[in-house]
Amino acid sequence: MSVAYSAFDETIMTEYGKLRKVIVCPPDHMKIKDVINETQKHFLEENIDIELASKQHNDFIKVMKNNYVEVLSIRPDKKFNEQVFTRDIGFTIGETVFVANMGCDVRKGEEKELITFLSNRGISFQSLQTNEIEGGDVIVDGKDIYVGVSERTTSSSVAYLQSLLPKNNVHPLPFNKKYLHLDCVFNILSDKEALIFKPAFKKEQVEELQERFHLIEVSDEEQFTLATNVLSIGEGKVISQPINKRVNEEMRNRGFHVIEVDFSELIKSGGSFRCCSMPLLRDN
Repeated sequence: MSVAYSAFDETIMTEYGKLRKVIVCPPDHMKIKDVINETQKHFLEENIDIELASKQHNDFIKVMKNNYVEVLSIRPDKKFNEQVFTRDIGFTIGETVFVANMGCDVRKGEEKELITFLSNRGISFQSLQTNEIEGGDVIVDGKDIYVGVSERTTSSSVAYLQSLLPKNNVHPLPFNKKYLHLDCVFNILSDKEALIFKPAFKKEQVEELQERFHLIEVSDEEQFTLATNVLSIGEGKVISQPINKRVNEEMRNRGFHVIEVDFSELIKSGGSFRCCSMPLLRDN
């Protein structure tokens, strides 16, 4: 299979361009150990079935590969039970791959694994080790970058990112910090549509987003099953969970091709498809 890439090896300008290259990590050591979000608290006693999580993760990878995505996989380290959520460890904006500075002690050290992985493949990057920021809080919309101010990403890191991206408009987007990352309550599907859990935001923030997007709302129950945390792979295709039937139908009504993949075991730890993927290259 031949895949033509852009002039740059790593380029991300939107959340919905044709996905060409992505980094994942198998959930081999996934476990709810030190509870770090509300979802994990709910599933602490039940915990994670590694065999089932691995099957669902492999199904996710198969869908991407069947859609001509090059999938790169980090070797999981038993020290890191949250490493499957590669989106948080790094993110690409424009032609720059940023390595995040993890805002949670349980996840500190994952950055070094990503740096080694990128270095071994000759992929250049910029480290953000002096400012706490995680990729789940970073959403790209062309020149506009929305960055959630959360338990994991500080206001100072948003200002620092703006200084590194003078040609972009970096918008701080505070939300209720109990929801972990911005992509757990907001996600962009196209140049016109976005998913949102409105109760996580103040009224003025919702109004600002409504001026830019047609918003598809998710309910409390759908937020718990991470209905906003879909992965767009381009050409209107969106990977989503079958449990979020109403949201999937709403996306289909708006012309999206929804590909349903069961991710019920992985979401027990508080992340879904977007969390489990770190895009390096999209056609824009």
